[in-house]
Amino acid sequence: MTNYTCLIVDDNEIERDAIEMFVRKIERLKIKSICKNAIEVSNVLATQHIDIIYSDIDMPDLSGISLVKSLKNTPAVIFITSFSDYAVQSFDVDAIDFIVKPATFDRILKASNKAIEYLDLKAKAEKLPIVEQDQPNGDDYFYIKETKGYTRLTYNEVIYIESMGDFSKIFTQNNMHVTLVNLKNLERQLPANFVRVHKQFIINIERIVTVAPSEVFLNNDFSVPLSINAKQELMDKITSKTISRHFK
Repeated sequence: MTNYTCLIVDDNEIERDAIEMFVRKIERLKIKSICKNAIEVSNVLATQHIDIIYSDIDMPDLSGISLVKSLKNTPAVIFITSFSDYAVQSFDVDAIDFIVKPATFDRILKASNKAIEYLDLKAKAEKLPIVEQDQPNGDDYFYIKETKGYTRLTYNEVIYIESMGDFSKIFTQNNMHVTLVNLKNLERQLPANFVRVHKQFIINIERIVTVAPSEVFLNNDFSVPLSINAKQELMDKITSKTISRHFK
């Protein structure tokens, strides 16, 4: 299995040391650089390949979020910060995870495993051949290209779709499929019962179990976050299917 290179950036020495100690315990990860600020990170990235960045957000001169926005080829990013208010901004730049300090080993491990999974899937997806012409979609099914060939899926069996940057993971009742199509392009081609509920998630409303204030629970014990901006569109679709107390 591939090992991945890491960079840690935090302006607090104690925090840097703690994150370094945790990351060194995780298999498949190799720390290449430890930085005090975002400027140092930019200098490292100019000469070295880094797969994962563990970054503080509130740093002098340039914040962690501004740093990520400035990068052309962004590594997998895990934000670690004292301020939970940055959560929305962090996912707007496609962060893999967001950790509120004090970080624990269990939380660093969970985020790191998500980053490793993302990088593994990205490597797998990049091996897929580029298809000049899409396979035709039917009224109730579509095709995706995977390493083993074309896979036929029905819209009904799809529970939700998760963005992984340039590619997407499609979750069905029994499997997870990887396709080299980003979430934006998938959204344009899906029927009306698929709704974007978060920057990183599209759900099949036919698979909803419960809608909570900030989360949607789906079949197969899946759940995804519900953003404030997407909530109204989802509620409009649900309302149109809600049984009324007063039937005429």
